[in-house]
Amino acid sequence: MRVRTGMVGFTAAAVAFTVLTGPAQALDQGPGQGQGRAQGQAQEQGSGKRSHTQQALDELVRAGAVGVVARSEKQGAVWKGTAGVADRTTGKPRKANEHFRIGSITKTFVATVLLQLEAEGRLSLDDTVERHLPGLIRDGGNDGRKITVRQLLNHSSGLPEYLRNQTFYDRYINLPGFLENRYTQHSPADLVRTGMALGQDFAPGTRFSYSNTGYIVAGMIVEKVTGNRYEDEIRERIAEPLKLRGTGSPGTATGIPRPSARGYGVGPDGTLHDLTELSPTVAWSAGDMISTTADLNRFFGALLGGKVLPKKQLNAMKTTLPDPNGFIEGYGLGLYTTTTKCGTKLWGHAGGIMGWGADAVTTEDGRHTLAASANGGADGFEPVVDAEYCGTKKR
Repeated sequence: MRVRTGMVGFTAAAVAFTVLTGPAQALDQGPGQGQGRAQGQAQEQGSGKRSHTQQALDELVRAGAVGVVARSEKQGAVWKGTAGVADRTTGKPRKANEHFRIGSITKTFVATVLLQLEAEGRLSLDDTVERHLPGLIRDGGNDGRKITVRQLLNHSSGLPEYLRNQTFYDRYINLPGFLENRYTQHSPADLVRTGMALGQDFAPGTRFSYSNTGYIVAGMIVEKVTGNRYEDEIRERIAEPLKLRGTGSPGTATGIPRPSARGYGVGPDGTLHDLTELSPTVAWSAGDMISTTADLNRFFGALLGGKVLPKKQLNAMKTTLPDPNGFIEGYGLGLYTTTTKCGTKLWGHAGGIMGWGADAVTTEDGRHTLAASANGGADGFEPVVDAEYCGTKKR
């Protein structure tokens, strides 16, 4: 089963590992979106035109997405496709090389850094949170002495999802509250306290339940162990070695580097809002990063291809827990697995943040990658993934 995107934030708190833009509604046509709104452009390098993948992009736009962009790479052949618009006001089309917010795909980068630190002997996956962050988790029945790094990364910590805190959600995530508070700065510790105020979900290690709170704590451990900002560790350990020139954490910057599209969401009254500008501190190490389709393909291809982690750590990353809600087949350490309708097993992560949805997947050998982004209105990339790997746009 594919992960759906379009309902919840960098989160997956209530529905899946996805996006938050308010109620999931189709977007009415507006400026720059009349006839031909769904007509995309595909660019091919190498052999094998992926017309089915382009048709799937076009279909997402017809179904309500403002714009989508995708890139796949297989055996040296690169395919790039777009559909819809980047800006509803000007009608400017989306471009294949745009930057976009990747939401929860950030978690794969964070988990990778922690696994590299384990390979270096600087921490163990079985270390408790208390060992690295003494006194942080001691509220609402939550106890850092009983939660391990591994449990943070595979969402079995029992730490409650901070986006499930209704007061926080309505003020900073949901529309219209987001519009009034979009530039508010949040500290990681405050986000953790917001989650712990809900009590404990379950005893650590007893089951799987997606929690952004756990990945905020994971980012804090990266910083405590290294003495550096988590974004600096990602840049030095992953982005620079792999030459991911369009990838990084924005820190407190509220915009997106150019070229980029605008991010959109629909309010409860059906009004379309531009959600592009926001304080990424609302997500931090659970979902604040920005990237490109080319960079995501390179990262996931290298990761699953064994070029980023030693074999032991990659195997640990791919050791999964089942999702009782059935949104995915299994979640490992910042990585999930799923199977297409034609039986192709894929590894990757989906993500989103207000105004944006993204997905990045690859075959188990890292040789056939796909990354996609939607700037509002898309309710899942399943048709695009199935079109790419199965040769049909319908599930």
